[in-house]
Amino acid sequence: MSNAPLMRRGAVLAAALMSASLVLTACGSDGDDTGDKAAETRSVKAENGTIEVPADPQRIVTIGNTNLPFIDLGGRPVGVTEASESELDVLPEEQRTAYEAAEIVGSNGGEVDLEKLAALKPDLILVQFHSSDWDEVGKQLETIAPTVYWGLDTEWKAFADAIAEAGNVTDALSQQKADFKEKVAKIQANYSKTINDTSFVDVSRGDWSDPGTFYIADIGCSEIARDDIGLDLPEAAEGKDPLAYEALPFEQIGELSEYDVITYPVDADGKPTEPFAPVVKTNTWKSLPAVSSGRALGVFCPGNNSYGPVNQYLDSLDSALATLPGKQ
Repeated sequence: MSNAPLMRRGAVLAAALMSASLVLTACGSDGDDTGDKAAETRSVKAENGTIEVPADPQRIVTIGNTNLPFIDLGGRPVGVTEASESELDVLPEEQRTAYEAAEIVGSNGGEVDLEKLAALKPDLILVQFHSSDWDEVGKQLETIAPTVYWGLDTEWKAFADAIAEAGNVTDALSQQKADFKEKVAKIQANYSKTINDTSFVDVSRGDWSDPGTFYIADIGCSEIARDDIGLDLPEAAEGKDPLAYEALPFEQIGELSEYDVITYPVDADGKPTEPFAPVVKTNTWKSLPAVSSGRALGVFCPGNNSYGPVNQYLDSLDSALATLPGKQ
């Protein structure tokens, strides 16, 4: 699964240099950290090669899409780049506290303050953003501390594995993986007939969507429902752009009547998300057979690029499936 959909929500960091005169070699080494330099290291593989990282890193800075997955694994970064308020709102309290305790070293609008980052004296930097941004700033980051970089097309499970290995938080990952496996197995066992005999469609809107439009979601959490759970959900033909990239006018809502069950996004309280609320207010939506028969299911998806939020999604999907009329 690609993490690209998240970046459409403004999570891409352009990593522009804050000052053309910044001398990175000076601010990246003090000469006093001999103990740190003598620490044991491990080799980890990433898109920027095989990187020697501290065996037990203590001062980690996360940039771009690595912020919340690392915190989800129990990590406590000393520096982060800004996350959107909508992302922070769905975090468990202890994770939001960990995020807010870190120094902000960049905005969610496209800049990383390398001088501020270097002043934190990190022993490891974790990065995920667009390859063009890495080409611009990667070498400068590597002069500050060992830097591990992943591109946006890294599949989410592999991404979790890699962050856990680099950041030395594998114990938390092991438990999250076990929970994920258990939740998937439970849903498949409890709703096997529904999974085998029911056509689903997942629809959504984002805060980036044009007015009067929605889209069919075939990436993100719906991809987990399709590929891991086995729900019969539409997806783009091989080699084509995801269906989620095509904005559909409200006039096409009626075409959803061909599906047995519709899933749509809700918040933690079970209310339609703010971007999706205009859809449920339309008469066309209200007249859909799935809606009038109780087969339109609101499902909470707080995120799709680490196990913690995915496990929350699975819990919500489980609860939603339990409400289906004639469920197994």
